[in-house]
Amino acid sequence: PSSSLAAVLVLLYEDAGQLRVLLMTRSKLLRTHAGQTALPGGRVDDTDQDLTHTAYREAHEEVGLPLDCPHIQTLCTFEPFLSLHRLLVTPVVALLTDNSILEGLTASEDEVSRIFSHPLEALLDPMIVKHDALAAFGSEDWFYENELHNTTDSLVPLLGNSPYRMHRFRSTASPVKGLTSDILISVAQLAFDKQPTYERYAPGQPHGFQDIIAIVQEQMPSNAKSA
Repeated sequence: PSSSLAAVLVLLYEDAGQLRVLLMTRSKLLRTHAGQTALPGGRVDDTDQDLTHTAYREAHEEVGLPLDCPHIQTLCTFEPFLSLHRLLVTPVVALLTDNSILEGLTASEDEVSRIFSHPLEALLDPMIVKHDALAAFGSEDWFYENELHNTTDSLVPLLGNSPYRMHRFRSTASPVKGLTSDILISVAQLAFDKQPTYERYAPGQPHGFQDIIAIVQEQMPSNAKSA
C-alpha cells in the first residue's frame, strides 16, 4: 500500500570543489525522529504522480526547494531502503547546478529546526571533516566517545533479530546517522566508486534489498503472506 511507501531527496551540489549533500535537522516537536538529521522527504501522498514527485514535493514543503526548478537535474533513484517503521524509502538523487537556490531555502517552522550540508565523501572517509567547524564534542549534537564516527551493533527484531550496524557521523549540526547515513553511504559509494575506510556492516548483517525483504516476509504471519 502507498501508506508504506516514502521517498527522500538526496540533493547534491558542488561547493569549493567538494560534492555536498543537503540535510536538515527535524524539529524536536515531531512525534517521530525528533531532533534527528534527515534528508528532505516523506510518505507518498495520493496526489503524487510517482516517488520522484513525492521527494520534490516534500523538499518543497520542508525546506522551500522550488518545484520544477530548471537548475535541478534528477540523476537516478536507488532501490528502496527499509526503515524501522516498516516504510520502504526510495532515495531520489538529484544535482543542483545553481547554488544561489540554497540562499532562498527556508525551514518549515513545524517540521525543521536547521538546514545544513555535509561533504558526501565524508560518509566514506570521516577524516575529511576533521578540520571543519563541527558540532562541539560532548554537546547534545555529539556526545559519543569517538571524534568523528561512531558505530554500535544491535539485533533488529524486524529483521528476525539479524545484526545491524548503526553509523553516526559528526557534522556541523546534528549527527548523520541511521537510515540517512545508510542511504548516503550507498550514494557516496556510487558517486566516488570506492569503499568506506571502515567496516560498513556488522558480521552477518543482511544488506541486499531482496535479502532484507525476504527476512521481513518470513516474520509475517502466514495469513498475511497469502493475502
